[in-house]
Amino acid sequence: MPLSWLPLIADYTRFGRSPGGMFRGSALGFFVANVWFYALGATYGLASGGEVSLVATLATAGGGLALLLILLDETDNAFADIHSAAVSAATLTRGRVPVMTVGFGIVCTLIALALPLGQYESFLLLIGSVFAPLFGVVLADHFVVRRRQVKAHEITKQGGAYWFAGGWNLAGLAAWAIGIAAFHAVTAFLPALGATVPSLLLAGLVYLALARRP
Repeated sequence: MPLSWLPLIADYTRFGRSPGGMFRGSALGFFVANVWFYALGATYGLASGGEVSLVATLATAGGGLALLLILLDETDNAFADIHSAAVSAATLTRGRVPVMTVGFGIVCTLIALALPLGQYESFLLLIGSVFAPLFGVVLADHFVVRRRQVKAHEITKQGGAYWFAGGWNLAGLAAWAIGIAAFHAVTAFLPALGATVPSLLLAGLVYLALARRP
């Protein structure tokens, strides 16, 4: 769950005043929020004793206030997801974020009405398999291959630091695909191990083996 929100950091930190401030704010915010909510979830789960559902426990906690807060929070989550998709798509296509936000909102609403909620865990595993190895590649590229030396004007410049084969980083795509395959393999055959860290590390290592510093 925390991993699924990681890409959204870039949507808001691009307005930050300094790299250090953006890092500290993101790290502290993620840490406090996730420790708090997962501790609450574990507490409610233990309090139910396995005899009643977690939803029922939340519904009776504080006169239903806990469940109401979760419902309100999920509304905000939907907006953040749609906005993130619009920002990413606009970056790739140079489109307008407000227009794409409306479009993604309509598409996601239709998808939500059609898909069964019982498959939500499978959906989380799917997006986790995409994001975990992706950040392995990103972190390896930024901190190891480039050693944090990329200039801002080189990011979108044709022929610049991020202009590979027609704008595509083939080594990164290959490492990403291998990481995704590793995530699903670990999930299927070694679920107790956990797939997030192994796929992230593998994708990063594969990228380091394939990449060549420009």
